[in-house]
Amino acid sequence: MALARLVLASGRSVDLAELRFTSTYGDLLSACGGPPEFYPCEPVNDLRIRELVHAAERSHPGTPVHLVPPPRERTGQYAGGLGPVEVLPAVACLGTFHSAALDPARDPVLYRSRLAVVRFQPTPRPPSGCGREGPLRELDWMGLARDERVLA
Repeated sequence: MALARLVLASGRSVDLAELRFTSTYGDLLSACGGPPEFYPCEPVNDLRIRELVHAAERSHPGTPVHLVPPPRERTGQYAGGLGPVEVLPAVACLGTFHSAALDPARDPVLYRSRLAVVRFQPTPRPPSGCGREGPLRELDWMGLARDERVLA
């Protein structure tokens, strides 16, 4: 049973099979070695994004992982030597989606397409089929997802 069903802009229905939320900055301090001068900035954000994408790849081997580029809010403040303050949305999400096979010649009982998506959002809110999901609805499923055999 799906956690949610979304209809993409292309008209394809995709089911959310798994959803994980983490704090964008919650555990980054320890990952950076705990420097007291830690602050959200472009190099720290780039590190966090790479870390989340690699974690998604490790936890879903064989499944393509797509990053929805996050909005970056620049405050214009300088807090240290790493550049201006730049803040990502507070919640990092990893969602695993399934849909019908990409190749229509494949048996629909034996095959499905799959994609893991990393994105950031302001609150821990699961996507809904009737909400405005913006970048999620615009996913290029045919170009990003991969077919997998689900039954042996």
